[in-house]
Amino acid sequence: MFSKILIANRGEIACRVIESARALGVRTVAVYSDADAGAKHVQLADESVHIGASAPAESYLRGDVIIQAALVTGARAIHPGYGFLSENPDFVEAVETAGLTFIGPSAQAIRAMGLKDAAKKLMEEAGVPVVPGYHGQNQDPEHLSGAADTIGYPVLIKAVAGGGGKGMRKVTRPEDFAAALESAKGEARTAFGNEAVLIEKYVEKPRHIEVQVFGDGTEAVHLFERDCSLQRRHQKVIEEAPAPGMTQEMRAAMGEAAVRAARAIGYKGAGTIEFIVDGSDGLRSDRFWFMEMNTRLQVEHPVTEAITGIDLVEWQLRVAAGEPLPLAQDQITLSGHAFESRLYAEDVPKGFLPATGTLTHLEFPAGVRIDSGVRAGDTISPFYDPMIAKVITDGPTRAIALARMTRALEQSEVAGSVTNLAFLGALTRHAGFAAGDVDTGLIERDLDALTRSVPPAPRLVAQAALAAAGLAGPMTGFTLWAPLARSVTLKHADEEISAVIRSSGPDNARIVVDGREVDARRDDAGWRLDGARAVPMARTGSEITLFDGPGSVFTVIDPLDRAAEGAAAGNLIEAPMPGLVKAVFVAAGDSVEAGQKLAVLEAMKMEHTLTAARDGVVAEVLAAAGSQVEAGAALVRLEDEED
Repeated sequence: MFSKILIANRGEIACRVIESARALGVRTVAVYSDADAGAKHVQLADESVHIGASAPAESYLRGDVIIQAALVTGARAIHPGYGFLSENPDFVEAVETAGLTFIGPSAQAIRAMGLKDAAKKLMEEAGVPVVPGYHGQNQDPEHLSGAADTIGYPVLIKAVAGGGGKGMRKVTRPEDFAAALESAKGEARTAFGNEAVLIEKYVEKPRHIEVQVFGDGTEAVHLFERDCSLQRRHQKVIEEAPAPGMTQEMRAAMGEAAVRAARAIGYKGAGTIEFIVDGSDGLRSDRFWFMEMNTRLQVEHPVTEAITGIDLVEWQLRVAAGEPLPLAQDQITLSGHAFESRLYAEDVPKGFLPATGTLTHLEFPAGVRIDSGVRAGDTISPFYDPMIAKVITDGPTRAIALARMTRALEQSEVAGSVTNLAFLGALTRHAGFAAGDVDTGLIERDLDALTRSVPPAPRLVAQAALAAAGLAGPMTGFTLWAPLARSVTLKHADEEISAVIRSSGPDNARIVVDGREVDARRDDAGWRLDGARAVPMARTGSEITLFDGPGSVFTVIDPLDRAAEGAAAGNLIEAPMPGLVKAVFVAAGDSVEAGQKLAVLEAMKMEHTLTAARDGVVAEVLAAAGSQVEAGAALVRLEDEED
């Protein structure tokens, strides 16, 4: 076993690797950028090395600097985590050339699975079922259109070098193919520098089921399947293991196919074979097809650990150190069910826009596995993925594991940034999901219901009003010789709420909220509002967060300090978050129409298109392509509208 390893990553996966390494007695070296100088993974590691500026290209993607850090600190192996350099074959070769061990597959295996078209051809040769489609080299539009006709509509156009849904288009009619192809190629060219595409049969009720495999370079085993069908824009939201509705016949067939795939490339380490499954007629052993292989540890690996009792990171370290597979296939057993929810800093009402902010409060319930790379006081930076934590629950049955997830999300407390906590909770309560009737289109079909905001109950507004007035404790001094009243103005979800607090004693009050009266009484355990115990809360400055499940955030409004609003309504196009201006499409004097694309902002590893709010003429462009801007920065200004 290695005496010391370096972790070429950050955040929750770096913390996760440190945890398993420590259990094996292995010392760890963390690397960090400027933005991560005080990060959790840096403090957990035995040593740490600064590797550059905040942008990934200047730090976590600098393979040469990372290798040098390993050599200087005496680390004998490098664990890549996932993302960044984890599937970069050139980095693997550089690590080995430096005399170090790469904790993962060979460069040859990564290259074999790196391009979707070549990987599918290799899988066909290995006897792994592949979705009917065209994966050839001829990229002539007429040839691709003919291939789509042969496959039969609907078809899916996919970027050969794609991922995360970029360069992907569904086409249902032949007459729409040319426009969709041009759009997919353009997006692929921008995102990956490679506009080549493949054409596949579109599966009508698709489920995304993947199989965890593990190899030692010669032999391979599988650790059962995970269902990752709950997705939005091809990004996973909640994962579970095993897949609901899975039969023994189907599990055996998928497991065998996944092991054949791993053996075909002499795979070493943890990997995932992703399958697209037609769930329109239940799960059948002739209705699954290879999509791609992820040649690394997956974000959702904890659910596999929960149902097998196996530490996958420990296996990675042991196999990389030269040990054979710790268990044979017949020694790996499945027990119970598990879920993982990805908790992100993102603004759901604004289209799941990634968010930033300082986590002023962060607390999770006991008895639940939480994989997180942040703590209270940490800042969600615009440079990296905005994940706050992975919440993992398990149980003897799917129903129990899901009920525990619902409860865990309700008891999770996050303040300082908007999150998708309410959305995750709504998903766990979705009737179709609860019944195991899942497919990749579930979220989009029911998006309005899943993201519908519910006004806070009057008792919550009353509690926020008490906190805003500084009366969370006894109201000593508030009542003198007669009942007094105090008015409070709060803002919740862009709406102002007025409340009037009338005291009838140091521990009694009546709060009027939108004409409804809430009775507040205080005892030794704290306030009760309409008989219900006050919920946990946190306050930072003018922001009050009540943890009533997903959390309700109120901003205290000072009526004497209102900023003038609306002076430039519709004139300014501002950055919704800190980021990099990737492109500007207009110049001063240009006429624009409402909805016209004006600029593209890159933040949180995603591109966001900024459009004109109205018809008008560009007065000035205030930011150039390549500039880094803060949230709220003016990018384009339109001329004032004529009366």
